[in-house]
Order: sequence, then C-alpha cells, then structure tokens
Amino acid sequence: MQASRWILATAIACALGACSSQSNNTPKPAPTASAPATATTAKAPAAAPVSGVDMAAIDKSVKPGDNFFMYANGTWYNNAKIPADRSSVGTFLTVYNRTQKRVTDIIKHAADSHPAAGSNAAKIADYYAAFMDTAAIEKQGLTPLKPELAAIDGIHSRADLAAVLGSRLRQDVDPVNATDFHTSNLFGLFVAQGLTDPSHNIAYLLQGGLTMPSRDYYLSSNKTMEGYRTAYKTYIANIFKAAGIKDADAAAKRVFDLEMKIAKAQESLIDSQDVHKANNLWTLADFGKKAPGLDWNAYFKAAGLSNQKIVDAWQPAAIAGLSKLVADAPLASWKDLLTFHTLDSAASLLPKKFADLSFDFHSKTLNGVPEQRARAKRAVAATGTALGFAVGQLYVEKYFPPEAKQKVEDLVQNLIAAFHSRLKTLAWMTPETRAKAQAKLSDLKVAVGYPQHWPSYAGLTISNDNPLQNALNVSKFNYEQRLAVLGKPVNRDHWWMTPQLVNAINLPLENELQFPAAILQPPFFNPKADAAHNYGAIGAVIGHEISHSFDNMGSQFDAEGRLHNWWTPADAKAFHDKTQALAKQFDTYEALPGLNVNGEQTLGEDIADISGLTIAYVAYHQSLDGKPAPVIDGLTGDQRFFLSFAQTWQSKMRDAALRQRVKTDVHAPGQFRAETVRNMDAWYKAFNVQPGTKLYLKPDQRVKIW
Repeated sequence: MQASRWILATAIACALGACSSQSNNTPKPAPTASAPATATTAKAPAAAPVSGVDMAAIDKSVKPGDNFFMYANGTWYNNAKIPADRSSVGTFLTVYNRTQKRVTDIIKHAADSHPAAGSNAAKIADYYAAFMDTAAIEKQGLTPLKPELAAIDGIHSRADLAAVLGSRLRQDVDPVNATDFHTSNLFGLFVAQGLTDPSHNIAYLLQGGLTMPSRDYYLSSNKTMEGYRTAYKTYIANIFKAAGIKDADAAAKRVFDLEMKIAKAQESLIDSQDVHKANNLWTLADFGKKAPGLDWNAYFKAAGLSNQKIVDAWQPAAIAGLSKLVADAPLASWKDLLTFHTLDSAASLLPKKFADLSFDFHSKTLNGVPEQRARAKRAVAATGTALGFAVGQLYVEKYFPPEAKQKVEDLVQNLIAAFHSRLKTLAWMTPETRAKAQAKLSDLKVAVGYPQHWPSYAGLTISNDNPLQNALNVSKFNYEQRLAVLGKPVNRDHWWMTPQLVNAINLPLENELQFPAAILQPPFFNPKADAAHNYGAIGAVIGHEISHSFDNMGSQFDAEGRLHNWWTPADAKAFHDKTQALAKQFDTYEALPGLNVNGEQTLGEDIADISGLTIAYVAYHQSLDGKPAPVIDGLTGDQRFFLSFAQTWQSKMRDAALRQRVKTDVHAPGQFRAETVRNMDAWYKAFNVQPGTKLYLKPDQRVKIW
C-alpha cells in the first residue's frame, strides 16, 4: 500500500551503531625473559589506531570532486557481483547476512532444545518447521484459503462486499507486523496517537488496493512500465489458471481493469506525505456522507472498528474515489479482484506452481532477481519477522550486551549535544523558534536496542505443519493487538521494529528515536576504529535520525508529538527556501537514462542526510578536544570522516530494483546520498575540490540547514 510511511517512521534505510573515541590505553607491562622479576619493565607501545576506511574499495582514478561515491567505492563497485537471489548488494546486505546467520542459530537452538508447548521457543521452532515442510504445503494445496475464498464466493450484494472488504483490513506500514506475504487490501489501518491529541491512540485509514509497487506502475507512459503492465496481466491469468478458475483470461482482464481504476483514484506519494492534508478526523457517519458508495457500517463492523468515535481519513480524496468504485464496479469484477489478491498474497506459501509464478513476477520481473533464495533462508527471514520480538529477545540475550547499549546511548547524547550547539548559533532562525526547537530537542526520547517490556505472544496459535495458516494467524493476531489499544493512552515503550532488524527510526508523532540492536555492528560501528570513522559512518546516521525531528515533516510537530506550527513566518520561509534548493539539487541526479530522482519525494531524507552529516562533523571535532587528528593510512581525520560516510552507502542495484526505488521510495539511491558531502565546506578543503569539477558548488549554492 502507498502509505504515509513517515508518520510511523520516515522508515530509514540507513544504519546506526555505537561509536567512541579511539582509546589510548596501553597493555599491562609484562616482564621480559632476560630481566629480573623485580626489574621495571617497559610498556608495550600503544596499538596503532585503525582507519576504519575500506581502502581497497577506493578508486583513485576518479576525482573526488567529480563523483565522490565512485571515488570512495569505485573499486568495490566495479568488482561487486549482485547475488543471484538478490536485487542489490552492499553494506546493508553484509550486515543483514551476518544478522540472519545469528537468527538462524537462534531458531535451530529453539528447535533442538525441545521447548515447552506454547512457549515462545516452541512457536519459533514450529513456525520454521512448517515453512520448511514443502510436502505438507503441496498436500494442503488451497485448503488454508478455503474460508477466505468461500467468503468471496458468497458475495451477492454490496453489503456483502463491504463486509468482506472490512474483514480483510489489516495493520499497514508497520514493519513489525509484516508477514511473509505482501497484501493489497483496499484500505490499510495505522494505529498511533492522534495528530492533535498525543494522549490517545486513534485509527488512521489509508489508501490501498494495488498489487504492483505504486500507482506509477499503472499510469506511467514509460515503456518499461508498459512492459510491467503486460507481464502483470499474464501473471494474473496464470495465477487463476493454476487455481483452476474458469475463463482465467477474462477474469484477469477484469482484475487489471479494476486495479487501473483504483490507481487513478489514489493520491500520489508526495501528496500522501503532506501531513496537513491528512488531518481529517471523520466520525463513522461522515464516511457515508463524504465518501459515499461503500456500505461503511458493514465495513467498519467487519473490521472491528464500529465502536470508534472517529477515524482519521489520511487520503480523503482517494478514500472517496475508492468508495465510489465499490458502488460502481460490477460485483463480478470485485469478486475476481478479491480472489486474485487472496491467491497472490499467499502465493509464496502455496504449492510450488503458485510460489514460482509469484517469484517470477514480483522478484524476477519487477526487481530483476534471477534466482529464488534458498528456502531455509526464506524460512529464517519469515520466522524472524512473524515472531519478531520472540526472536529478538533471544537475539539480545546473546548478541547485544549491556555495554553495547551504553555505548550507543552515550554517542546519541554526544550528537544531541552537538545539535544543541548548532541551534545556538543558527543564523537564519529567530530566537523565538530557536527556543522551541531547543525544548523539543531536550524532550527527545531515545530508545536503544530493545523494548523495556517484551510483547506477549499468548493467544497466538502456531502449528508445525501449516505455514500459510501460521502466517494468517500472525496477521490476524497483530491486527487484533493494534485494535486493542485504540482509544487508550499511548504506550511510550511501544517498539515499531524488532531488535534484529538492521535499521533505525524516527517517530515524529512521539518525538522519539529507536535504534534496534542489530545495527550496532561493523562496518557501521567498529570499536577498534578511530573516531573519524565511527562519527562519519554511524554518527552521521544518528544525526540523521535526530534531525528527522526537524525536517520538512518532523518540524510540523512539537515536543509532545502534536501537529502544531511552532515556527514564525520568517523562519518557515527561510527553512522552505533552503530545503527547496536541496530538492532541486536532487532533481538533477539521473538514476537510469531518463529517470531522475524526485527531489520533493526524497526531501525529508535528504534534509536528514545533510543535517546528520553536519552534526556528526561537529561532534567529531568536539571529540578531539582541540588535539589534531592522527593521519592514518595517509588520510587525514576529515578525509576518513567523509570517506566513511560515503562507504556507508556502498550499494549496487539491478536496474529494475533501482527503478522501483526511485518510483516508490522516499529515500534517494545510495550513490546520490553519498554526494551529500558537496554541501559541506570542510569536504572541499579535505579533498581540495576545485571549481570545474562536476560536484562543485559555489559557497552560496551549498545547502546549509542545521
């Protein structure tokens, strides 16, 4: 679904880890073989500081001022091979693979330990075992889907249709609650505190209904997109044929035609990110008046929302358009659509003929991935997602010691202190707005590693022989968990990501940062490396997360996470002018021939990148305490800082995946995020970047925000 991701996260595709200044402690002295035991012995020399920079990745044939990403990563990039079962390769995949090996060990240990029935360990072992039981999957066929397919077959009226659509509503945009299969329900639910009432949770209704990644895949006149649409029509028909559905080609045409109408009714990603367009508190009665067509009473009753006084209609025009489609499109078309969505969403856990069709379209065609991942790897990933906190609790116990948690908490505080110092001297911000920004920063909550209280999986049924039913049970369980907190006080300890997820997050609604445990490992954080590396690689990411509270969307919220304009008109204009210059800068980056980054779409992340890098640089120099940085591997401290930042974004993507990234993601591709350095005066000095090089910006063209 095309959701307003930033509201729960501004889902960051970047890393975070602990870092510290290089230690100068020397080893304890030891007596030499020839010296008397009572003699004073010489101390061993201090260990040479480690650069942390991947020197082998650098391509010195590239001028830093022409393409800093390729200068920092060119040799690696030219030699890197994308695994056959992946759409990309890079730093994140390296850390992900290491983490998945650890999760694999946790799952295997759970199975070997003969856990008590009903325990978290038993659920973990059973979920994995069921996923691996391909014989059972083939034998069961479509049996696990019979209740859903029967409900669709039983649609004889618009009220019946509304009830089935409502019964399929699920939590949207929550990475914790994702299952192994994708969903394309007509609407999605998001549960969080209200935009103007931070004390209680409310329901947000979001647009959905599409199977391909975004509305652009349906509406764009680009030849590649037209090719995807042709392949999609074939895929729909083949899924129907595999299920033994009569007149599969005709049914597939009806499905595609209806999805085209859904795509036209949806709002764009850019419009969906505008929080001021999303603050629409409707009573349940309002839906019938403002979005007529769908039987909303039947819908909300089936969705378990009929007791809610208000629901936020995030994309009101889209909700109205989709509701009208429910009334206008033939029931037969809706039944075909729901049948296809049911089969497609579950295909990876159905017999091989369905799973192969799904992989060929969703992975091979849309992402360019030539080979399916080994089933054992998929089983580990599915188990770690479905039972995320059960696995995460075991992960933390084994791989995230208290000292690691303390290190990153200290580093976060260093970055917050640097941000405070920048706010004090910010020339474009008036004292009135500065005071409120300082207050918001002081109230920023930082959660590191894992939640204080682990969520319970009591009541979740998991068997060892029915993987699709397990996934359906998890989806329903997670949905009911979110329904249960509606109208209740906000749980400030709620985690949106599991500890084993390699990611980081900023929550504008809660004025909080969350850093899962798994991101706190090399190459993002190297405890043996010099401070320049750790501040450049990890510090920039922590700064990125902090600055999301003050980006083009985070700045719309006050210290309590309430939608509130706390900027003076002069400050708002100054901020807008600076950020628009950054958007135009990113508009110039061409990802593929004829396909440029949309600077407005990626603006929030781009603001966070330049702000985070700026703050990390300030914090790095503060960590030196006025002492000169050492020269290591022939590189100055500033050179290592900027190289470490650029190598954080080391990545290589298949063209299809890159196209999807540009069309659907609020993050620019990594190679362009690395070029953020061109806005930093210190980068020009560090690498002697002169006018005439491709990345050169005149001093007055360099975007400086925080």
